[in-house]
Amino acid sequence: MYDDGLVACTERELVIRRYYFPLASAKRIPYGRIRGLRRVPLTGLSGRWRIWGSGDFVHYFNLDPGRTHKSVGFVLDLGRRVKPVITPDDPERLVAALATHGVPVGGGPL
Repeated sequence: MYDDGLVACTERELVIRRYYFPLASAKRIPYGRIRGLRRVPLTGLSGRWRIWGSGDFVHYFNLDPGRTHKSVGFVLDLGRRVKPVITPDDPERLVAALATHGVPVGGGPL
């Protein structure tokens, strides 16, 4: 499994910690609800400086003060307008953990 303190893969679900504002509670997403995961580069315009929340009312970032030092993010397609964006500490391990649960990973713009 995978757990970096902010993003975790359990036996049944993906857990995004420090998701909801202002309580910083976790969002739990059963693997069956994840339609896809899109790998995206983090730049100044695509969320690297977004510490928490949304700048476009579509992509929502959990609280991650270390995001400014990361270069890869993942956009989750849950079949809804708002798409969670996660920035794991070890992207390759996260992808491997999600693949064991059948979550497809692709690439593309944020």
